[in-house]
Amino acid sequence: MKALSIRADYAMEIFQGTKTIEYRTWSTNYRGALLICGTAKKVHGGIPGHAICVVRLVDVIQYGNRDYGWQLAPFGPGGSYWIQPFPVKGQLGLFNVADELIQRTPVTGPAAPGAHQWFQQAIAPLIY
Repeated sequence: MKALSIRADYAMEIFQGTKTIEYRTWSTNYRGALLICGTAKKVHGGIPGHAICVVRLVDVIQYGNRDYGWQLAPFGPGGSYWIQPFPVKGQLGLFNVADELIQRTPVTGPAAPGAHQWFQQAIAPLIY
C-alpha cells in the first residue's frame, strides 16, 4: 500500500477525523488508499514512528503556486478506516508498505460503536 509520513500530531488529527485536508508543497496523480504514518520525531499528542490509519485520497486541489490540498475521505464504509498501529520507518514522498502488515480494527473510526474503548486500549498507551 502507498504510505505517507506526516508529523505525528497531524497524523493523530487525521486519525481522529478532524483533519480532512493534508497540505503539501507537491502534488500526486495517485488516488486511493493511503497509509498514514507518524514521523519518528516525538511530538506531544502523536504516536511517533507508527502507521495508525488508512485514508482514501480522493482529490488533490492546487492552492496558489506551490500549495496542494490532499482531500481525504471521511471515516466509514468505503472511506477511511482505523488499523492496528505498527512501527514504520517513514520516508520522503509516497512510499510502499507491505499489505500484510496492515490489519483493520473491529472499530472503523472515531464515530463507530466501541471507538472510545478500543482507543483507550490500543492507541492511548502509544501517545507521546
